Amino acid sequence: MIDKLSWVAIYPEVVLLVMACIIALVDLSSTSAQRTRTYILTLLTLAVVAVLTGIAANDGKTVYGFGGMVVSDPMGNWLKCFATVALMVTLVYGRPYAADRDMLRGGEMFTISMFALLGMFVMISGSNFLLIYLGLELLTLSSYALVALRRDNAVASEAAMKYFVLGAMASGFLLYGLSMLYGATGSLDVNEVFKIIASGKVNHQVLVFGLVFIVAGLAFKVGAAPFHMWVPDVYQGAPTAVTLLIGAAPELAAFAIIIRLLVEGLLPLAIDWQQMLALLAIASLLVGNLAAIAQTNLKRMLAYSTIAQMGFMLLGLVAGVVNGNTYNAQFAYSASMFYIVTYVLTTLASFGIILLLAREGFESEEITDLAGLNQRSPLYAGVMAIAMFSLAGLPPLVGFYAKLAVLQALIASGQALYIGLAVFAVITSLIGAFYYLRVVKVMYFDAPVTASTVSAPRDVRAVLSINGLLILVLGIVPGGLMTLCANAIVATLAN
Repeated sequence: MIDKLSWVAIYPEVVLLVMACIIALVDLSSTSAQRTRTYILTLLTLAVVAVLTGIAANDGKTVYGFGGMVVSDPMGNWLKCFATVALMVTLVYGRPYAADRDMLRGGEMFTISMFALLGMFVMISGSNFLLIYLGLELLTLSSYALVALRRDNAVASEAAMKYFVLGAMASGFLLYGLSMLYGATGSLDVNEVFKIIASGKVNHQVLVFGLVFIVAGLAFKVGAAPFHMWVPDVYQGAPTAVTLLIGAAPELAAFAIIIRLLVEGLLPLAIDWQQMLALLAIASLLVGNLAAIAQTNLKRMLAYSTIAQMGFMLLGLVAGVVNGNTYNAQFAYSASMFYIVTYVLTTLASFGIILLLAREGFESEEITDLAGLNQRSPLYAGVMAIAMFSLAGLPPLVGFYAKLAVLQALIASGQALYIGLAVFAVITSLIGAFYYLRVVKVMYFDAPVTASTVSAPRDVRAVLSINGLLILVLGIVPGGLMTLCANAIVATLAN
């Protein structure tokens, strides 16, 4: 359904924008002691937005608005809902950490986070090259500011500068690629570009040239090798609460623009971009898993883990089109969507433990800082162990089923190359299991470095427990979430 001026397509974005501005004004009149007011208003707003996007997603309708520039469909709305919940959890985990480091003198952490989420929403809803790029820039500019939030910290400032320089270069790649497509097709509309390319009237070489730059820009945004240079430095240098913010919810938005651009817009060029994604996936699995083994810093290890995990996610996208046929597309793309959602869930738990163990003047970033955690707090050691086992892909946790779904999509294609990719992915996962199991070994078998018990605010303890339980429960009964992802992808492909 297309409406020239449909506010229905963007009402979650409108609510988020209005409330972000109101909360920023309310925060101006608040003292540091009253910062709780900003925090509660932010969580309430995010809860309302999550409900709105969940209702819209469950409705199952696809609505185009503003001349087809924005789209509200089940896939987009579910990703918005999950991103909003991920940001809520991030703020719950990160608030005590930020308070200990004097990062709550103003409410910038809350308001800028909301504008970052708005950028994600615009990226997810965009059905126009220009709108997708504007959403991406709103997210990245907000992320730069958040990384540099501790202005008196040299490491955070250095990380923000590296992120800014490399991010600007990647944005330039993406913008140049989009401009090449616009020059070749004469349209900025994703659906219109699909029709023009499918007609076969456009020079194929020009399209592939632009496609190379688009894939390079997208690879940077998800942190895929060899465009991963920023990930370890930014993950390690940023305040841990901000590391979680840029490492969780934005991955959902990055997945959405990959689907919007490559699947909805450039599916006739699938044979070209699938080869590129396959190379990125191989490099990511290799670089991420091998480099992570050498890390002693936990945040840096998880950064390389992210690179490897994104390689696995890309494999699902590779298997969507086989010899020009899209019979495997629903299975493959829904496996990738399931993978990215469950990855974000697991990342929230792992970084939540790091934030919990950090205290004023101590970051708890080294793997050795987890030594003997089971003796100090069996609950938190259990949650961290569940997260590590899930990232390693061990049953019965959700990470196992996510990897299995991607491997099944590759094997179902029946192509020798894709089956070879599946075997390669399994081998690299076995290598990667080493550094995840090392963390568990340190927690359960090494002597504790301190005898102090681990304490946490009640809300953090409750959310962290639910987070760990979901990783376990979704691994045992993954059918509901998998069906949700499959139905969302079917609605997207039907457009």
